[in-house]
Amino acid sequence: MAMSVGESDDEVMSDINTTPLVDVMLVLLIIFLITIPVVTHTVPLQLPKERVHPLQTQPKSIEIAVNRDGDVFWNEARVDAPTLLARLKAASVSTPQPEVHVRGDQETRYEFIGRVITACERAGIAKVSFITQPPARGE
Repeated sequence: MAMSVGESDDEVMSDINTTPLVDVMLVLLIIFLITIPVVTHTVPLQLPKERVHPLQTQPKSIEIAVNRDGDVFWNEARVDAPTLLARLKAASVSTPQPEVHVRGDQETRYEFIGRVITACERAGIAKVSFITQPPARGE
């Protein structure tokens, strides 16, 4: 049986026991000291210095503009809806598939932009982006 002198049994011990922490740190230190020489013993090589060139060429993107009246332009040439769909279908089968960039006038109704997006979807175009202009400073 243990006997306590001058302390009550209900008193909480406020000291931190650091013995387990020191034990863990010593084990980690020994592990690192053992594994560091293994990591540094490699075959000395002079690796070639080459610049990496991409193997896949980026296709030219397709620019589609929609003015405020709803007229659609394919790379600055006006096209109607059936011609737009036919051209998009022809572009969608090329490898790699080009991206479509849609530029719409600020005053264009969403309906006209939606028709272009629907045509892209029907043609199987995977990437469609909207081109915007950043606001001027102070706006």
